[in-house]
Amino acid sequence: MSIRSAVLPLALLITASAVAQETPIRITADLSDAPRKIYHAELDIPVRSGTVSLTTPEWIPGNHRPTGPVSDITGVVFTANGKPLVWRRDDRDMYQFHVTVPAGVTTLHAHLDCIVTSRVSQKLAVLEWEKLLLYPANKPVKEIAIQPSVTVPKGWGIGTALTPTDGYDPQHPAGGTTHYAATTVEQLEDSPVIAGEYFHEFALAPEVTPKHYIDVVSDLPGDSNLRPALLTELNNLVRETGAAYDSRHYNVYHLLLTLSDVAGGEGLEHGQSSDNGVGEKGFSDDAHQLAEADLLAHEFTHSWNGKYRRPYNLYQDDFAKMQQGSLLWVYEGMTQYLGNVLAARSGLKSQAEYRDLLAMSAANLDYKPGRQWRSTEDTAIAASILRGGNPAWSNWRRGQDYYQEGELFWLDADTLIRKQTNNKKSLTDFLHIFLAKGGNTGPLVVPYNRDELVADLNQVVKYDWTTFIHERIDNINPHADLDGIERGGYKLVFTDKPSVSERTMASAGGRRAGGINVWYSLGLRVTGEGVITDVRWGGPADKANLAPGQKVLAVNGTIFSSDALKTAIQEAKGKTESIHLILQADTFVSTADIDYHEGERYPVLQRIDGTPAYLDDITTPLTKPETISK
Repeated sequence: MSIRSAVLPLALLITASAVAQETPIRITADLSDAPRKIYHAELDIPVRSGTVSLTTPEWIPGNHRPTGPVSDITGVVFTANGKPLVWRRDDRDMYQFHVTVPAGVTTLHAHLDCIVTSRVSQKLAVLEWEKLLLYPANKPVKEIAIQPSVTVPKGWGIGTALTPTDGYDPQHPAGGTTHYAATTVEQLEDSPVIAGEYFHEFALAPEVTPKHYIDVVSDLPGDSNLRPALLTELNNLVRETGAAYDSRHYNVYHLLLTLSDVAGGEGLEHGQSSDNGVGEKGFSDDAHQLAEADLLAHEFTHSWNGKYRRPYNLYQDDFAKMQQGSLLWVYEGMTQYLGNVLAARSGLKSQAEYRDLLAMSAANLDYKPGRQWRSTEDTAIAASILRGGNPAWSNWRRGQDYYQEGELFWLDADTLIRKQTNNKKSLTDFLHIFLAKGGNTGPLVVPYNRDELVADLNQVVKYDWTTFIHERIDNINPHADLDGIERGGYKLVFTDKPSVSERTMASAGGRRAGGINVWYSLGLRVTGEGVITDVRWGGPADKANLAPGQKVLAVNGTIFSSDALKTAIQEAKGKTESIHLILQADTFVSTADIDYHEGERYPVLQRIDGTPAYLDDITTPLTKPETISK
């Protein structure tokens, strides 16, 4: 598949030229104290005499809520010509600092520290620049030039999409200070750094331009040396993105991967890199990899969908301005769909595993009673208040459902296009229009609105896409959009045994394997210790007055265990006796009887005979995959 040449809008070229002529802020981020969970920064900021207002970021792109760590920034000292200056925080905007600069001073020096409470361990560190940034307030961040340097402990390697200017060699990391080319505050905030004692950088798909790498840090020496099979799958991923999106919007791309039980747990997109954190053994073998299989593909896809093409009301020219989330069902939802599809095309998971995980996601949405009052669009609009919520009654509240709801929506659109064209066109044709406008570019932001989505879809297939979107996104829908699955040749059913993939993830542990799956039977989410984390609104457990936070002590007279709970469900099938529980809530003990008799229920996809298997077509590679025996 050809990748089109770059066409840069004149306004963007003018902006880049203006920034290049500006004297940059100079910032040195010092991670030498990372093992003590403290970062330091020294900044030299060009100023004029008088009152100067500086700020640190509040709304971090990709977080969809105000997560700037201003409360962790400490030790702030301003000096000019070596003399300390008095500063005062703004009374309303807690992120702003006001400093009076004496006459004749052209450079203001700032020192600050940041107390780092996550993404750091004794052996590695992740730098998100909002932890150390200061820059002029009330000015578009793409117009503020800045030149970064990073200092790390001796022997540590550094992974970032920033361009080193002093010959840094990732194959022979020595630690110390590395200097990088000048950029803008907007792009620096979009360029995280990972560093660690156990560091490896691997080139991916070397024939593809621009260049691609995966940089890995880990807590243990062997973990960062990735398996050959995984590297082969990532080579495939790079090639598949070219075929799927027909463009690239970066000068270089670095997949940044942190393998740590202490500092893992992240998936954040950036224009020229992605920040991915999983447990220590998250990619150690196929079983552990399954739960994480879409992570790298998802965050990589965001370079096109989310960073380059961004909703008009989500993109703001200043990190102090609120980002509005009404189109997150595109930003995140389409990326959720494409990330899973590309993971299957690349071999990060198989087609069968793709279907198993899709069944689990679709069933979860279909058994989410909160959809009776809250639309998919409202989960997107309310993203900033739904993120990081308590799991209690989350099925009634709803959460960040625009991810999985969007996945089903775009599957619906893909299969509809295929059906309308006898499988001659697909969503890929839309992606070549929507994501590739302007051809190849550097890291830019090109906003869009719903009208553009409709127009681009109509270029592929004439259809009433306005109504299609409205009915699925804006309206209240008591059930999940399963049309794409059924049009794709499968249907969602429930069996009395978990799918192979669900069993695999349970055996490997990890973030998707926790708890006991009795959601589609009793309507409970229960930890292995018996603590109820959620109760399905209107389900059997809800009708028995169970509540999140209670702990199950015994089941039918037997001390609680996973086996005891599942045995009770099996024995109650087709009978009249209720399942009897002894519960603890706070300091009180009570009993409850759950009237349920339908046995265990686990979601799977079942093939619909005699129909086109569009799901299988969708997950078939667009390029010739590289293979390796495992």
